Amino acid sequence: MASDVVEKLRAGVRDVADFPRKGILFKDITPILSDPALFRASIDLFLERCRGRKIDKIVGIDARGFLFGSAVAYELGVGFVPIRKRGKLPFRTEVASYSLEYGEAEMEMHIDAINAGEQIVLVDDLLATGGTSAAAAVLIRKAGGRLLEAQFLIELEFLHGRKQLEPTAVASFLKY
Repeated sequence: MASDVVEKLRAGVRDVADFPRKGILFKDITPILSDPALFRASIDLFLERCRGRKIDKIVGIDARGFLFGSAVAYELGVGFVPIRKRGKLPFRTEVASYSLEYGEAEMEMHIDAINAGEQIVLVDDLLATGGTSAAAAVLIRKAGGRLLEAQFLIELEFLHGRKQLEPTAVASFLKY
């Protein structure tokens, strides 16, 4: 991973104070998404981690994980599986709960999205507290998938979210 690429991506992340509520410094990736060179560079970072591995499917978390995960799946020629907030998928689903600062939430995945023994990489834009990613890992494992790694464009290290994913390997490209 070239440090100049990482620094260009870091420069493309916009800090938005007090969003979605007071006291939060939101890391906005929309400038990266709207710049074709930066978007390609971000996808290439994920691809570097995946190339040469036997991967059957990429799983992306609602909603920005869809943007990165589907592009990675396309480039690798593998399937893409969306994990969504509860109530958004039309077919029968498996559900996993996770904690928020202000309560509980649920993620879901179609029951037939992953076959037993498939090799899975989880992709999302940001790892914060790890709640949604941990719920996604539970869904992948319930389906019989083998979670090889969880990958994130950004990791907020001070929130220690990777602990929620243990023993899964975690990769992140921009650390704050």
